[in-house]
Amino acid sequence: MCGIVGILGNIEVAPRLTDALKRLEYRGYDSAGIATLENGKLARSRAEGKLRNLEARIASHPVGGAAGIGHTRWATHGGPSVINAHPHMAGRVAVVHNGIIENYLELRAEVTANGAVITSETDTEVVAHLVNALLDKGLSPVDAVEVVLPRLHGAFALAFLFEGEEDLLIGARKGSPLAVGHGEGEMFLGSDAIALSPFTDRVTYLDEGDWAVLTRSGVTIRDSNNAVVSRPEAKSSVTAALMDKGNYRHFMAKEIHEQPEVLGHTLSRYIDLGNSRVKVPGAEAVDFSKLNRIIISACGTAYLAGLVAKYWFEKYARLPVEIDIASEFRYRETPVANGEFALFISQSGETADTLASLRYCKENGATIGAVVNVPESTIARESDVVFQTIAGPEIGVASTKAFTCQLAVLASLALHAGRQRGVLSEAQEKDLVAALGSIPGLAVQALKCETSIEALALPLSRVSDALYLGRGTNFPLALEGALKLKELSYIHAEGYAAGELKHGPIALIDENMPVFVIAPHDSIYEKTVSNMQEVAARGGRIVLITDQKGADASGNAAQNTVILPNVPEIAAPIIYALPIQMIAYHTAVFMGTDVDQPRNLAKSVTVE
Repeated sequence: MCGIVGILGNIEVAPRLTDALKRLEYRGYDSAGIATLENGKLARSRAEGKLRNLEARIASHPVGGAAGIGHTRWATHGGPSVINAHPHMAGRVAVVHNGIIENYLELRAEVTANGAVITSETDTEVVAHLVNALLDKGLSPVDAVEVVLPRLHGAFALAFLFEGEEDLLIGARKGSPLAVGHGEGEMFLGSDAIALSPFTDRVTYLDEGDWAVLTRSGVTIRDSNNAVVSRPEAKSSVTAALMDKGNYRHFMAKEIHEQPEVLGHTLSRYIDLGNSRVKVPGAEAVDFSKLNRIIISACGTAYLAGLVAKYWFEKYARLPVEIDIASEFRYRETPVANGEFALFISQSGETADTLASLRYCKENGATIGAVVNVPESTIARESDVVFQTIAGPEIGVASTKAFTCQLAVLASLALHAGRQRGVLSEAQEKDLVAALGSIPGLAVQALKCETSIEALALPLSRVSDALYLGRGTNFPLALEGALKLKELSYIHAEGYAAGELKHGPIALIDENMPVFVIAPHDSIYEKTVSNMQEVAARGGRIVLITDQKGADASGNAAQNTVILPNVPEIAAPIIYALPIQMIAYHTAVFMGTDVDQPRNLAKSVTVE
């Protein structure tokens, strides 16, 4: 994942920037760069590859000054290259950026029509041109940034440096994290406390939508409405930097809120928004047009990601999927033919049952694919092709961002299979890629329902049982919602296909039973509402998770409604995963359980 650092210092800044960037190497990157103010003029140094290449470049072509910004880039728009490396500059502005600017094509057309010359393939450079154009019209740097920020769609973090402004640094966040570091006569910006740890342990984390104006004497923070706000200063332990929760109470909360950023990074690896196509690295190892089926196996939440993928592969690629829990699959002696494709999903890449299932398929001649978050893991090493998720380290035992990133990879893979098999047209691919590209921004919107979820979690913390219902891809989400509630709060919960309600679960319904209905307003919404009415007729306490259209069409059956943004059908399982994660999290917090390390559970199950 990309990393940002900014410094308003009192000594030579280039070595400090590269030192801070080294702290961000764990996030993953393929190029790096810095920009400084040397005698008031912008100076820049960039290099492809590891930081040692950047350091060598700076050694041979020094850049001076005490103020600067730096960046480690994970390629999104445009491949790894010096030209695409950050910082990007236009006139008197230099900028570094994490995330994705979804409407960059529209903005690029605007600035080029006004005479700007775009030199990179990135979505970032257009931001510098937009700000610089306003400076040319006489606006101050602060006013120019204030005008530009609302025009940017998507999830992002930004840091700006301005020529002639030796005591000014501006940062902004929407979806991607950004922190302010407080020094003695110095100020800092960073993606997280790790980047700032060489300089200070006094950190202020920007809230969603915040932007900050830094000088060496302090910081002024404004919210998304441009009102001046105060954010708390926290103490960060340098020795525990890799385990820093930021301004969150638990790692799980932090990881829930990191999802817009990590989804953006993961999707950027698998879709090309500029050309509206899927681009799956390593997919050439599998010819989907010659397959009669896919075998998928995994454990826990990863298995449920595979269950969603079954719907996607069968709908978008017309490719049958056989899926099983790895602990069952490994002992079933499932027939596996030579040349078949078997896909295994694991956050850690070390899950014992999944690894055993992989080895069984490999012994029987199958081509092995892996969706993992750790590319150095055993499952990754033993696979023929690895589809990596870019979720970053996930500390909380209950999977959140790893799950949604798995879904992002699997959706992209299903579309790739659909194109290869001739099921999807080029026009359909374009529409579906645009839908996937909208996910980080939709995730930002979905997280805004947290206050309403926290309110309904308090009464939920007093029950002993709960039921989750869904149809289509919302059925695996019902299973995941029940699993999360069980894992974190120890409340007994069950997930069911809504159509199965009358085949047994309806016997459980009474006035004490909370029933979560996951139902975006889609082609099967009315069927789900019918099941919801059956619950209401028996006094069940319904919590409806839907969009505004679904809420309007639901009648008065639900006691509580969680309203999410309207989302494309393929994106719904990813976006609707966020509220079910927050429901489980806040319920557990009210109950006082150990959210990050629930009893009896481990992050990676490496034994049978």
